[in-house]
Amino acid sequence: MTEGNFVDYVKMHVSSGKGGAGSAHLRREKYVAKGGPDGGDGGRGGHVIVRANPNLWTLLHLKFKRHIKAGHGENGSKQTSTGADGEDVYIEVPLGTVIRDTETQDILKEITEEGQEYIVAEGGMGGLGNNHFKTATNQTPRYAQPGIDGQETDITLELKILADVGLVGFPNAGKSTLLSVITAAKPKIANYEFTTLKPNLGIVQYRDFQTFVIADIPGIIEGAAEGKGLGYRFLRHIERNSTLLFMIPADAPNVAEQYRILLHELEKYNPELLDKDKLIAITKCDMLDAELKAELKKELDKSLPVEYLFISSVAQQGLTQLKDRLWAMLNRPAVSE
Repeated sequence: MTEGNFVDYVKMHVSSGKGGAGSAHLRREKYVAKGGPDGGDGGRGGHVIVRANPNLWTLLHLKFKRHIKAGHGENGSKQTSTGADGEDVYIEVPLGTVIRDTETQDILKEITEEGQEYIVAEGGMGGLGNNHFKTATNQTPRYAQPGIDGQETDITLELKILADVGLVGFPNAGKSTLLSVITAAKPKIANYEFTTLKPNLGIVQYRDFQTFVIADIPGIIEGAAEGKGLGYRFLRHIERNSTLLFMIPADAPNVAEQYRILLHELEKYNPELLDKDKLIAITKCDMLDAELKAELKKELDKSLPVEYLFISSVAQQGLTQLKDRLWAMLNRPAVSE
């Protein structure tokens, strides 16, 4: 999927259908001069429903759908015939979509399971026909209820990617290169910052035909949690990853300091991100000879609080060990309380 086709944020105005009016019909037939009320109920207005579709990966198909409107219920008719319900409208979204109220920014629902549905605008109820209002003292009521109006609201759909591993790092740390080497994804790769402008997903083929999903988001810079760079807009995509792979290049001035800054930005955005499993990949290690690597390792053993690995995507070094370690972390037995 190209960057231009990845859409993860859509605003739209939704309107449900109005309920049909009840009928005030009085039964009149050849041999039944005064048959009494037989007006039917109005049909329910159509709902606007958000529905999970596991075959979708983006909100691209909704990019230009700014107004969604459901059908109106039909009016009731004679012989207590109920009007047809208005047609429901379904908004298909990928798993991981968050539905927000645009005005209040409150989360209405998170769509995370296949087949899950959520009504964002309920159709209006149909009115009751005059058949419901007959009494011993009023045997021919000539009135019926009107249908109830539908609902109108503005919603925002946000996609949080459902991936097993999220890549975290500064711009130009080698995230896209790693994704292109260990998966079939074809992200844009170049030697300048913010080459990646949209998240990329890739499926890692592991041993015995097993797979896991890895997500590459635009690089984080210091201050990303306050909106600097592109990081803030896409930090939500790593909220659902169970494991975070921090990528720091071997030629960084201070590897431990870069890790601290990245961790701090995640904490400012959402402190719960720090509870996830973490692994550090020291990238571009093909630039180091054995002596430099040993010296760096001695320094990192003292300064890094989590496990780390040396890798080189270009030279294909350390990638098997990386996949083994990630797989082990993803399939770690749950700790019973």
